[in-house]
Amino acid sequence: MDKSYDERTCAVPHGGPGVSPGEYQGWVMGFIVWLIVGAIAGWLAGMVVKGGGFGLIGDIVVGIVGSIIAGWLLPQIGFPLIGGPFIGAIIDAFIGAVILLVIIRLVKRA
Repeated sequence: MDKSYDERTCAVPHGGPGVSPGEYQGWVMGFIVWLIVGAIAGWLAGMVVKGGGFGLIGDIVVGIVGSIIAGWLLPQIGFPLIGGPFIGAIIDAFIGAVILLVIIRLVKRA
């Protein structure tokens, strides 16, 4: 009998066939950490560049986009990503978020 499908309830547990409970929990935890890192990095970058945050959703978006920018740009210019499981991720996302906010500020002035 296939354990990924419960015939009595017609339910597929933990995210679908082929996804173990451990993989599903790991994905959820990773997503939550991603949101927390984005919120912290976006808030810090908003404090440095603008003088205040952008609200919870705005901070998360700025931090996540900042982490994408840092993940691409920093290795391109020879600056290694700081890495680390949590604090390093916040620092990298913060650097990228500051770059993003400075670019947005320059575009708004033009």
